[in-house]
Amino acid sequence: MLKRLTIALYFLLLGVMGAATFVEKYNGSEFIHETVYGSWWFSGLWALGTALACLYFIRRKVRQVSVVCLHLSFLIILLGAFVTHMFSDNGIIMLREGKPATTYIDNNGTEKPLPFSITLKKFNIVYHPGTTAPRDYISRITLSAGGKEQNTTISMNRIYRHATLRLSQKSYDEDLLGSTLLLSSDPIGIPLTYTGYALLFLSLIWMLFDPNGAYRKLLQSNVSQRTVCLMLFFLPFIGMQGQHTMSQESADKFGQLFVVYNDRVCPLETFARDFTKKLYGKPYYKDFSACQVLTGFMFWGKEWMDQPVIKMKHGELRKRFHLDSHVAPIKFFGPQGYILGPFIQMDTHDKFYQQVMDVDDKLMLIMGVQHMEPLTLFPYSLKEHGVKWFSPASALPDSMPSEQQKYIQDIIPLMGNYAVKGDYHTVNEIIAKMAKYQMRYGAVSLPSTTQIWAERVYNKIPFATILFMANLTLALLSLLFIGRKKGSAIFAFLTAASFLALTFCLALRWIISGTIPMNNGYETMLFVSWLVLLVSLSTMRKLKVMITFGLLLSGFMLLVSHISQMDPAITHRMPVLNSPLLSIHVSIIMMAYALLSLDFILSLAYFFVCRFRVTEPLTRQLTWLSNLFLYPAIAFLGIGIFVGAIWANISWGVYWSWDPKEVWALVSFMVYAAPLHVRSLPALQKPLWHHLYMLLAFLIVLMTYFGVNYFLGGMHSYA
Repeated sequence: MLKRLTIALYFLLLGVMGAATFVEKYNGSEFIHETVYGSWWFSGLWALGTALACLYFIRRKVRQVSVVCLHLSFLIILLGAFVTHMFSDNGIIMLREGKPATTYIDNNGTEKPLPFSITLKKFNIVYHPGTTAPRDYISRITLSAGGKEQNTTISMNRIYRHATLRLSQKSYDEDLLGSTLLLSSDPIGIPLTYTGYALLFLSLIWMLFDPNGAYRKLLQSNVSQRTVCLMLFFLPFIGMQGQHTMSQESADKFGQLFVVYNDRVCPLETFARDFTKKLYGKPYYKDFSACQVLTGFMFWGKEWMDQPVIKMKHGELRKRFHLDSHVAPIKFFGPQGYILGPFIQMDTHDKFYQQVMDVDDKLMLIMGVQHMEPLTLFPYSLKEHGVKWFSPASALPDSMPSEQQKYIQDIIPLMGNYAVKGDYHTVNEIIAKMAKYQMRYGAVSLPSTTQIWAERVYNKIPFATILFMANLTLALLSLLFIGRKKGSAIFAFLTAASFLALTFCLALRWIISGTIPMNNGYETMLFVSWLVLLVSLSTMRKLKVMITFGLLLSGFMLLVSHISQMDPAITHRMPVLNSPLLSIHVSIIMMAYALLSLDFILSLAYFFVCRFRVTEPLTRQLTWLSNLFLYPAIAFLGIGIFVGAIWANISWGVYWSWDPKEVWALVSFMVYAAPLHVRSLPALQKPLWHHLYMLLAFLIVLMTYFGVNYFLGGMHSYA
């Protein structure tokens, strides 16, 4: 009865936390923190669950030191959380430049005195050179206490400590004359919780290396390592010539100029590539390169607006914009009901036009292409703000010489006139002079030679497209060669080649952005695919079929990154992400997801082979391998959450804020921890129930990775 009550309460807590994130989506964070996370009954559930678990643990008479330390760490963490909940103090300090503040506003809206006086001397936003992308938010303050003054700065990922109080940057006023700081005081809860996290870290590592632990026994188990052949079924994967544009040579030269795009100075070909992909779904159109498509719209706008460039399904368009069936603002081309464009010419005051402009960014680009904003191609050095880039339509600074202003305003139309006349010799001369202009006035804001080389290589090779097709094809072909030594060696070599190509892709993005490529969903998906291939290559000696699994899973992940709505554009990091803990946190979490993804594939394989009544040793082997991945996955997930809590404490002033991503990461950890309790849950060690549980558990991973990022949102929505 005690075990049943403990398990029931365990999964009840999981259900409550998961449901709370959906309630928060529609009712707001303040509502859910007041009615759930901060309520007496939610704390009571945790307290009762902890008490039952402790009693059950004692009655089981567990004596293994690593297991005792692991569960003790959870108890210390929960105790620290209780102390934080009951005794911590949080609030905000609203500062205006030059005005001393002696009070703060707590979570209940009550004004309370500060033990010091704090004055904002200056608030600054530091931008990446030549762009409007913030690199950091900095408050320069003077703090007066006990007759002494101290000047210091507070910025993202840099907090200030005064006795037991911690001050961190929260927000700022629009006029840049004010700053809002987050105040937190938790002198007992934080050290207690950190002690629990440290013990958790050591215990999880100990769990993997303990000679008497379950994982070491699993490694030493006498499971047959013979190569197996799995019979898997796979679902099948389901204008006008001669229009005017620049010559290929001139368009390529034009693409080598620099432009500010996505708040980043980059080669113009990067913008042209994304522009063409948003219109046509590919980085080219017919025989025209992306730079030719861009210059075609710039200088031969009317002719290019008649091209069947736009791709969208008819039903999708009507559903998105609530069109009646008799409204037909498009011409139809091609098979299968696809609309290949173009839209009927409409006045910019037309209701449908405005609706498209307001609702959808992709169609806004399409509909507004004839009114496209001039490109930001011209740098100029301002004394106070450094290098700033302008377009011909920008309000140019008064300090800029009139001749230079005229050059900026006239050079693009002049180049267009020569392009229309077909005088590409002069066009090339104009482009060369523009390149010299950019080097003269914007050199300090331009990317390095290595970054330029990396971006041009990256733009030319569609890594995700090539690798998803290659990996899926190799996975299918490898089934025919499983069991053959020579065939296995060939596919191991090809898998290694795919791994190296993906490594090169990630390295290019790293060079281009200057930061490890884990800034968005697209990059983390590439990284997980890279980890899957790495694990597959590392374990293939134990089980040859891991090559098939690795190719299959990485191929599907790359396919998702290729066809999904993820934005692969390379941008600067948000200021809060400029922390060395980001790389550690994301890398460890992604390793856990990669291992859990392989567990999911193994469970799929189990149910496929069961259809063919394959012998028991094979199903035992799949279960053994699933457990082999599960233990380190749990270790990585727990350590990743631990590192993330430290990062949150540094960035936001609190180590746990019940953000949806945090909640679902905790749910994932708790769900996958259940099968490790071999003695308490023996049913999950039976192949059928184990693999069924692992299939369903993977839905939690999908919710944590995709559902939170693209549906629930929260402070982690940039991840």
